[in-house]
Amino acid sequence: MNKARKTLLERLFTEHGQALVRFVSRIVKSPDDAEDIAQHAYLRLQKLSDEKELENPRAYLYQIANNLAVDQLRRGKLHVEYVSQQIPMEGEPYTDDHADHQSPERLLAARQQLQSIYETMDKLPLKCRQAFLLHRTRGLSYSEIAQEMNISVSSVEKYILQALKACRKKVNPEP
Repeated sequence: MNKARKTLLERLFTEHGQALVRFVSRIVKSPDDAEDIAQHAYLRLQKLSDEKELENPRAYLYQIANNLAVDQLRRGKLHVEYVSQQIPMEGEPYTDDHADHQSPERLLAARQQLQSIYETMDKLPLKCRQAFLLHRTRGLSYSEIAQEMNISVSSVEKYILQALKACRKKVNPEP
């Protein structure tokens, strides 16, 4: 990295670092995620081939940060939609076209399947199981889970997705 670019980045970071984090934090509603996004914005700015191409580096930095924040919100929304389609929330009825025909065999199979899911949950890493259970049993949002567990929202997303995949694999094993 040449000296002029390093000086530009240092100046931008010194003059706008905290303001950029506050700006992003208003979008993503998470100070930890805002700091990560701001850091990624600086990295993207650093990768520019020629800093002279920028008329207003500060505006470009804020635009990069805004785009990254919006992308994260989109990914989070898609993840929540995916999760909500996979397993019904506690208290929601499981819809089954054959629910009227709950024979003893079907009840036994359902209990066995539930037991295997419990066993699968017990085998998950602690943080993964904790994030999943906080979401499913206490109904906490991803950001609330992140605060409670002192981790990022993206980590919460990864943990819950990992738990869902493990449960799905147990319920629908590949042939």
